[in-house]
Amino acid sequence: MKKIICILLSVILFAGAFSACGKKESEVVDDPAANASAQQSNETSETTAAEQTKTADTGKNAYDVIDVDLTKLSSTMIYSEVLNMVQTPDNYLGKVVKMSGNFATTENTDQTKRYFACIIPDATACCSQGIEFVLDGDYYYPLDYPELNSEITVTGVFDTYMEGDYQYCQLLHAVLG
Repeated sequence: MKKIICILLSVILFAGAFSACGKKESEVVDDPAANASAQQSNETSETTAAEQTKTADTGKNAYDVIDVDLTKLSSTMIYSEVLNMVQTPDNYLGKVVKMSGNFATTENTDQTKRYFACIIPDATACCSQGIEFVLDGDYYYPLDYPELNSEITVTGVFDTYMEGDYQYCQLLHAVLG
């Protein structure tokens, strides 16, 4: 009897897992022309998403489209997404990323360059992840930057660069707020 109940529960859980991952019937399109059009539309929006626009009221850079909005994800998903960004950066090149976290800064060992980052603490506060950002314009530290460890939101275009033998990720053309 216990085996039958266990098997029945397993089948129900198994079926529930598969039904939760599928598309709705209304989302399935069998028309190849419509699929090609949708794919072309997605490629066009990815190309234009990284383009900057000027807002009339503030004069600051703003983004019309956010490709990766980490501000709307749970702490577990944020950690996973940032880890994915760091491990497979080519998948994110040119995408507009928005993230919230704590402001951090450091200098290189010979104190010739300063780095700025948005650090996202994870739920257990043991494995924080962060991404460096570079603001557009003439900004001077500490005058034009937030207080250390203060909560910030930063948006910018994802990019990578090499320094020595290491590849680093950063948000270029970044804006705070």
